[in-house]
Amino acid sequence: MTVKRKARAIMENVDQGAPASPALQPINLRQPIAGQIYERLRRAIITLSMLPSEALSEKELSLQLGVSRTPVREALIRLADEGLIDILPQRGSFVAPIRLRDVEEAQFIRESLEVAVSKRLAEGCSKRFLTEIKSNLYDQEKAVNGEALDLFLELDEAFHRSFCEEAGLSKSWRVIQAVKLQMDRVRYLSLPDLGHLRVLLMQHRSIVDAIEAGDAEKAGTHMAAHLREVLRTARTLSEQRRDLIES
Repeated sequence: MTVKRKARAIMENVDQGAPASPALQPINLRQPIAGQIYERLRRAIITLSMLPSEALSEKELSLQLGVSRTPVREALIRLADEGLIDILPQRGSFVAPIRLRDVEEAQFIRESLEVAVSKRLAEGCSKRFLTEIKSNLYDQEKAVNGEALDLFLELDEAFHRSFCEEAGLSKSWRVIQAVKLQMDRVRYLSLPDLGHLRVLLMQHRSIVDAIEAGDAEKAGTHMAAHLREVLRTARTLSEQRRDLIES
């Protein structure tokens, strides 16, 4: 599905206010159940297959997944701890709205870490890393030209993760993953057009060029500007979609 078609499909669901009620993948009963439920619900929420304020029924989810209600409840509690679900006494569980204050805090944390990582790499990184990251950029360009949004987002994720891995800071990436959930929801809500994707690609290239040139300050500056894109998008959407984003 192209970027434009996917954007249209999601925004039709959003505009109609209708629950997406996605068909969740079957559970493998030979593996830990609660973790699988958590991963499936988490992805559905982040990708907006489940929309903000959508009600989540333990009973219906357990029937759909073919499991008891206990692991479903455990998964919902875990998602609530991450701010993706609101559990309201006497009312039930609901997909949490995208809260602007959470996006702003997540962006602050992520920028602080990734700017520092970029500067470190500019001070010294391997030739292997530069070769692999340039290959990633080439694949990003092909994804943009092919209007492959999902592939571009996967490559973007790999791009940023590889920075932390090259710097020997894998724990920092785990922190970033934990805090950027609301940022990811904004990315899917905005479903950037091809022009915006090309801007992101250009920013990625500028970061890599600065690292290769050994210019730590420029690498940090380019990374900060890149990571602030989602914050600008969130603030704009918070005015346009107050039903989905809580200021």
